[in-house]
Amino acid sequence: MIVLLVEDDPSVGEFIVAELGAAGHRCEHVGDGIEGLERAQQGEFDVLIIDRMLPGLDGISLVKQLRASDRQTPVLFLSALGAVDDRVQGLQSGGDDYLVKPFSPEELLARLEALCRRSVAADTPLRLEVADLRMDLLTQEVSRAGQAINLQPREYKLLEYLMRNAGQVVTRAMLLEQVWGYHFDPQTNVIDVHISRLRQKLDRDFDRALLHTVRGAGYRLGPPSAEEP
Repeated sequence: MIVLLVEDDPSVGEFIVAELGAAGHRCEHVGDGIEGLERAQQGEFDVLIIDRMLPGLDGISLVKQLRASDRQTPVLFLSALGAVDDRVQGLQSGGDDYLVKPFSPEELLARLEALCRRSVAADTPLRLEVADLRMDLLTQEVSRAGQAINLQPREYKLLEYLMRNAGQVVTRAMLLEQVWGYHFDPQTNVIDVHISRLRQKLDRDFDRALLHTVRGAGYRLGPPSAEEP
């Protein structure tokens, strides 16, 4: 988990950075709202911890500007302002959770992890589509032009990786690592065998091929390009 902490109290900042680091997470700490907004807009963070009372730009204004720029990174407000109206204002400004100081590090960590899980679930598609090829990630059903395609578990995993990278050339090394878990080339024809079987199931009964071999590079899933038949 990569966290951006926007907190003007150095002791609180050091404490949070240390606690998150001890839990195996990376936390970047900045001390004012203007710098916090810049980093939140530029960096790729999993979650933001933002104090409400900040120099330069207060936390509420920071989050409003962040949401206006279409950044949807989860935000946890961390503030000594704990009245109901304060919490409501924080959530209405675009915050996802609100924790009042003083706090326990265990609760802070649990809330951050919950926000990250929620964010991942919201961003995870339930179905993959490439041309007329469909994959339902919940039922693990695969079809092309409405015709069911029965795949073995490894074939399914291979196709899922290809569909997630549709239109891109994936190398043998990428497939070995992501589908088979090898971090080296074991000098096996396992990829060729599975690609051949998958191609038969995907393309045999259709006029247009979707699974293509890119000579000297790897494989690509998608409609034929200008250079491909």
